[in-house]
Amino acid sequence: MRLFIGIPLAAAVIDELRAASARLRSSADGLRWTAPESWHITLQFLGNTSSEQYACLVPSLRALHAPQVPVSLEGLGCFDRGGILLARVHLAPELLLLQEHVTTATQPCGFVPETRPYQPHITLARAKGLQRRLGELEAKIRRQPDFTRFTAREFFLYESFLSPAGARYEVRERFPLVGK
Repeated sequence: MRLFIGIPLAAAVIDELRAASARLRSSADGLRWTAPESWHITLQFLGNTSSEQYACLVPSLRALHAPQVPVSLEGLGCFDRGGILLARVHLAPELLLLQEHVTTATQPCGFVPETRPYQPHITLARAKGLQRRLGELEAKIRRQPDFTRFTAREFFLYESFLSPAGARYEVRERFPLVGK
């Protein structure tokens, strides 16, 4: 199974991102747009996971006692090298702490933390080798939307199913975050 750990979005934020995407999207943009039901904030991508690793992972994540996380989106932008249109997420101290706790909890199960700095975001679209188109799209972002702030009260273990139509995600496990 192909797994990752992430934070689900509030319904209001999904609606706001849907509206922002609709304003930018066109049939001729050549981008592969992600479905609103797939939007999340990744804490750690795990990749292919054995049943032994899964058996280690779930209790390790259940043992986490991290505070709830205030989430605010900073605006739309691009990861040019990755060819990704995204919504940037403010790196609140609580979010960074949760991400660090998650990666620490997964290490005994054989997962290696990312070496690059954590850059929380929500992927909205991917360029299919057409970074030029992504730049054109970024230029269309004249006014940044105002996004609703919310508090993440849980994080999920997702399973990813890949297909030619794009990825589909299913929640395998839910993990509560403790109140302040």
